[in-house]
This record gives sequence, C-alpha cells and structure tokens, in this order.
Amino acid sequence: MKKVSHIQKYNTMIGLLTMDKMKKLSLIITIGSCLLILSSCSLLPDILRKDTSQIDPYYITGTKENREHFLELFRLLKMEEPGGEGELTVTREIAASFARLKDYDRLIHYLSARTINNPSDPYNGYYLLMIAYAYMQQNSQPIAALYFDLIIKNYPDLVINDESIHLVCLERLIDLNKDAERQVWYYQELISRFPEKIDLGAAYFSLAQVCEQTGDWNGAIAAYANYLPYAGIIIPGFPNAEQYARQQVDFSKSDKNWTFESLPALRNAVENALDDGNSRALTRYMSKVNFFARSWGQTETDDAESVDFNFNLAEFMYNNQIKYADNLDASSNATEAFLRTTGWSRYLTTWYLYFRKIYFPQDPEIHGRWEWAGIYYGEKF
Repeated sequence: MKKVSHIQKYNTMIGLLTMDKMKKLSLIITIGSCLLILSSCSLLPDILRKDTSQIDPYYITGTKENREHFLELFRLLKMEEPGGEGELTVTREIAASFARLKDYDRLIHYLSARTINNPSDPYNGYYLLMIAYAYMQQNSQPIAALYFDLIIKNYPDLVINDESIHLVCLERLIDLNKDAERQVWYYQELISRFPEKIDLGAAYFSLAQVCEQTGDWNGAIAAYANYLPYAGIIIPGFPNAEQYARQQVDFSKSDKNWTFESLPALRNAVENALDDGNSRALTRYMSKVNFFARSWGQTETDDAESVDFNFNLAEFMYNNQIKYADNLDASSNATEAFLRTTGWSRYLTTWYLYFRKIYFPQDPEIHGRWEWAGIYYGEKF
C-alpha cells in the first residue's frame, strides 16, 4: 500500500489548504468584500449586498476574527453557482475551518444539511467523506465506517487532489471493518479498480488470507497464485508469506499420496525403510511439494543459499548403515518433529529428518495428516 499516513491523506482530502490555495481564497474573499462594500452604493444587485438574514447564526462561531471569516465565507457561498467548482471551494473551506477549530459537531451538522437539502449535488460523496473524517477525529470509528461504506455503494467516485475518494474509503474500511466477508469484497474492489495505486502483491496475499477465513478455499488458492509473481515483497506479520503461498498452491495441484495419518505412522515407515536400506521407499515417502534440504543456518526465505533436493538417496545409502535416534529430538512439538540420523556420507554424516503436520483446510481428508517435509544437514546449533 502507499506509504502515506491516513491522517495526512485525510487532511489533504478534506481541504486543509496549502499556502497557495489559502492565498487564492484570501484574494477571492478580498474581492468579494470590495464588491459587497460597493453594493452599499447601489452599484450592484441586491444579491451581492451584505445580507446576513439567511445565514444560520449556529455556524458563526469562535473568536471575532473567526466569526467574520465565517460570515464572509457564507456570503461568498450565496454568490456561487449551485453544484459548481466555486461552490465546492467555498464549502470545502467552511468545513476545513470548522476542522481547524476542532468543531467537528458543526462540521457534521453543516455538511449533513447540505447533502440532505441538495441531493443532486455532484460533490455529495466528497462532503460525506469529510463527515466520515470528522467522526474519525471524534473516535467514532463505527459511524465513520458506515459513511465510508455508504459512499462506495451509493455515490460516484470523485478525484480530489489527485486522490480517489473510493480508494480512500476502501483503505479505511479494511482497517475499520474486520468482518472477513466484507474484507473479501474490499480487497476485490481494490485489486480490480485501483491496481496501479496499491501494492498488488500484498493485496492478493491479504485477499487470500480473508478468503481462508470465510472458508472459500478455491478463492484463497487463486489469490495465492496471483500473489506468487510478486513474491519477495514484505508482508507485515507474515515473514514466510512466499513459502506459505507456494505450498498452498502446489499442494492444491498434488495428489498428496505421500501423507501419513499420524506422526507415529510416518516415523515407523521411514525407520523401516532405513533399516532395510530401501532408498525407493524413502523417496516415495518424501513430500512432493517443496521438499527441502538445507543447513541449519539457512531459512525458508534465503533464496541465495537454498539447496534444491535433487540427488539420489541411493547414492548416500550404498554400503552405508543409516542409524537413527531412539527418540525424536527434544525440540519436537505437536506440529513438527525432528529425527536425528547418522551414517549418510563422510562429509555430511548427520542429517535431521524434518516431519511436519499438514495445514491444508481446503481438503479435510489431508488437513492434519503428516508428511516428511525436508532435511537439515549437520548437528543442531
């Protein structure tokens, strides 16, 4: 995702104006003030006279300077064409002025009234976004989420300051609404509508994760497959994302005939093959998905030093009596186990056989079974 804080983005979106824009607005207000002064000499139409009769005093708040500022803005607003960019500019500054005073109740009241009284205003989606922002500032995130959702579903997208209001809403909803089914829709919208604005790899992986939560395993596998071309990017909280995704995708394509019902059954089969010197049986018991052979110092993500297991076991077992420990290594647990073996070769005599419990909820007949997943060379550190 873009490395821009949501607060920065919202400050920009709701119109906390830059100095250039403030200067332009001040110029507009100054010109408007001059025109209003001239109107007292009956040189301009009545609509431009300083008339405060139709301005709700509720919105004229703050210090004397602030009240004068609001009065000028509301007078300018009466002069603008309904639904035009001028009206947007003034309305935006009124709301931003309330925000600068942290008067979010008036901001919400004012913009709510605008959208209700002007249902056809093309900028209503943007005004609702400013309302959502105000609720965020009041720590009313659930209410803000309702507005973000309302904007996406009921109002056309707008680009304000080069930012899509729908993109902003989707990114905030992902943070605010943790319902997995809703998040599936949010990520799908992000990917299909804004692929050039987001980190696609991270979005695909996150989509796969929420698909898993909903039980949509086909959707999860498809999303993991779409993520793999972007493998290597950092997924916060998931350091082994690439290995996990690749295993899920590859596993879904395999017949999985190397799995065992339990760890004791797997261990017994491997130990019998070692006793018999049966390299063919051992090869048959190896996992056919991402089987690895690496030293203890390497990790799943260390592509530069990873070793592909592509040699023939028979070459290491020829005339050698492979021995194995009576018990599993003490570091073994409920989901993985290590069996120390020796006698493989003069240079790498000690191998730890790595057994792993299978995590693959997509297929209940395989999920929870055991596999021989890899080999670690040498003694443990």
